[in-house]
Amino acid sequence: MKFLTKSAYFLFAFLTLVSCGNGDDDVNFDLNQEELGEGREPDACLNFEENELLLSIQDQSTSAPSKVSILFKVSDKQGNPISGLTASQFTIYEQGRNDDCFRTISSSESLARISSNSQVFSNNTLLVLDLSNSVLQSSLEELKTASTSFVNNVMPANASDSFQMAIYWFDGEDELHLLNPLTSSVSELTTAIADIDENISSDPSTDLYGAVIKSTNIAEGLIQDSSNNDGIVAASVVLFTDGTDQASRYTEQNALNTVDNANRNISFFTIGLGAEIDIQVLGEIGKTASVVAANAAELETTFNQISARVSEQANSFYLFEYCTPKRDGSGENNLVIQLTDGALQGAVQTKFNATGFTGGCE
Repeated sequence: MKFLTKSAYFLFAFLTLVSCGNGDDDVNFDLNQEELGEGREPDACLNFEENELLLSIQDQSTSAPSKVSILFKVSDKQGNPISGLTASQFTIYEQGRNDDCFRTISSSESLARISSNSQVFSNNTLLVLDLSNSVLQSSLEELKTASTSFVNNVMPANASDSFQMAIYWFDGEDELHLLNPLTSSVSELTTAIADIDENISSDPSTDLYGAVIKSTNIAEGLIQDSSNNDGIVAASVVLFTDGTDQASRYTEQNALNTVDNANRNISFFTIGLGAEIDIQVLGEIGKTASVVAANAAELETTFNQISARVSEQANSFYLFEYCTPKRDGSGENNLVIQLTDGALQGAVQTKFNATGFTGGCE
């Protein structure tokens, strides 16, 4: 992927999650733990302590006359997002062809900054609802209330095309039904939810695995479309169900393979309801986070827990930019970015090519 004309549209990867009214066994945490993205561990010559914070590089670019731009997300080792960081908390180290180890680059002299564009992101969220017969007959109103709260809490107050949501639903048919297409309109989404009634479905079965596969394919297509337009975008699949797959059109392994092989800019979340779900399978499908509500009364609280963490996760992505002293002819150079946040530190190593670089920086 490339940066879109000096700005980055970036990852909304969503969510670490704490269950309400359930034991720890009902919650699955696995949010990019120990993952450095396109980066790697810093060279041993720097003698850094073990990373307590993880800087996972999503993309990087260079631009004339000498600017290096790195898009990365920051979390702790448990996957909890770290937001609100400033450029002064980062130290830059470079290693050129004549350096035995890395040299510190002055943050002030290099005009290091968290770009003003770093909080601009493009995200597509797919809310996928199980509307099989068991939901329609026993928990539809609670699901509608919870889904409406989710939309209201997640969508920004000021509509923006960079933040959109679509709603799909599934039952026993071999189809992922579209309830509302991608939109930035809260009222459009909530009206679509309000219009759901108990007669919406004509097949009482549950094609859970088909819904997983189809929603993942839709998310893949959204990311591919963005890539073709030189943008950076993320997609989040948030799937709710109150049961297991009954239709048996697709195998469990088909669904899990689809999730495991999906673009890394797709986040997967599952919300299970009641005692008939398979917690282990939902945890594997919801590899970013998975949570269970014990009963319909807990649904709104559970959905609200998710929405409360959305902005924190989104704001843990940063576009860090600085002006390198390396110039044309220096070739490929190694780069380490170290972050200090209170008593915690983390660092990641990458490289850049300085071909064509001259003095000055925008």
